[in-house]
Amino acid sequence: MSIWRLLWTKSTTISKTSTSPNSTFSQFRQLSTSFLVTKIPKKFRKKRKKKDSPRTKLVQTQPNIIPYFENILVRDTHFRFLTKTKEFLSKQPHHVLRLDDAGKLHQQLGFPRGRKIVRSLQRHPSIFEIYRHTDGKMWFGFTDFMEQLLEEESCIMNQMENDRVNVVRKLLMISKDKRIPLSKIYHNRLLFGIPEDFRDRIRKYEDYFKVVVEEDGKRIVELVNWDPTLAVSALEKEYMVDEDKVKRAFKFPIKHGKALDLDEGDERKLNLLYTLPLVSPYSNGSELDLWTVEAEKFRVGLIHEFLSLTLEKRAYIHNLVEFKDEFCLTKHTYQMLLKQPRTFYLAGTEMNWCVFLKDAYREDGLLLNKDPQVLFNEKLYGYAGMKVLEPTSLFNET
Repeated sequence: MSIWRLLWTKSTTISKTSTSPNSTFSQFRQLSTSFLVTKIPKKFRKKRKKKDSPRTKLVQTQPNIIPYFENILVRDTHFRFLTKTKEFLSKQPHHVLRLDDAGKLHQQLGFPRGRKIVRSLQRHPSIFEIYRHTDGKMWFGFTDFMEQLLEEESCIMNQMENDRVNVVRKLLMISKDKRIPLSKIYHNRLLFGIPEDFRDRIRKYEDYFKVVVEEDGKRIVELVNWDPTLAVSALEKEYMVDEDKVKRAFKFPIKHGKALDLDEGDERKLNLLYTLPLVSPYSNGSELDLWTVEAEKFRVGLIHEFLSLTLEKRAYIHNLVEFKDEFCLTKHTYQMLLKQPRTFYLAGTEMNWCVFLKDAYREDGLLLNKDPQVLFNEKLYGYAGMKVLEPTSLFNET
């Protein structure tokens, strides 16, 4: 009986083992690899380089950076609060504003969001003053000295009125339909030194301008008379003085097949055919095929003329975009300007770039010809309690 009992016990054991679904797993449970490290520790992982944001990525690479142009943009940032607050406060009754209300206008006044405006006001003690009004609230306004400066600026505006009128006339002449919304000129008035009340002054010049009110209430200023003496671009005037210099200013190379087997001289002559003459910005560029070389020449010449009309011979991207429809510009304006490094310099970041006319500046970064309004602005920066930032002091060449 013992032998049969032993055989029966073994058979039942084998049958239980074979019928159990977890039998295979139980055999390898002792060989588990859970103790092994299957992932690379975080400290040994390769860090992926984040892509540069267009907000911070510079347009120019280090070898091509021109410091004094970049420093001008840094100066703009330093004086943004002064510039924007001066414009906003000048339009307020009695040139004063309650401090509590000003704290909510960070965008209009140009101070960082979440910061106290008092800090920015205290940076310019000769321009702004804070006082307690009879209502018990804190207010701020211009100092008496600043009020005198504003009167001086007003005199400059009056003296330069005829020049500013010609600037507006030329803007209308290079526009597609010889008409521009009045609001666009107003938004960019500081770029050209146009006074804040030019919408009222324009009524005096009925021989030049006509203001039309459209159905949606938008006011449009139209050109009345075409003046051929004004229809001469700054580039054409320079061409009469130094033809070779203008020929070297722009380049529109074309691709040609190797089968032509051109030597260096023939290739240079071929490219010269596609370099000059530039299409006049005072011609009707809307009739040109959008993607032809002639259309690109027209847009390049138009931007050159537009910059020559500005006070500091430069403009930000938002200035150009505002006139995109009127000037027949495309979304490839940024790339188009980058292809002309001999004449234009693009400074700043890819999202907020500024284009300069290089020939309008000296090697030390100062304008060759300064408008009276530019001279006044520089004097204002000095009185603001800040030293006017020199081109070589902010952006090192290293």
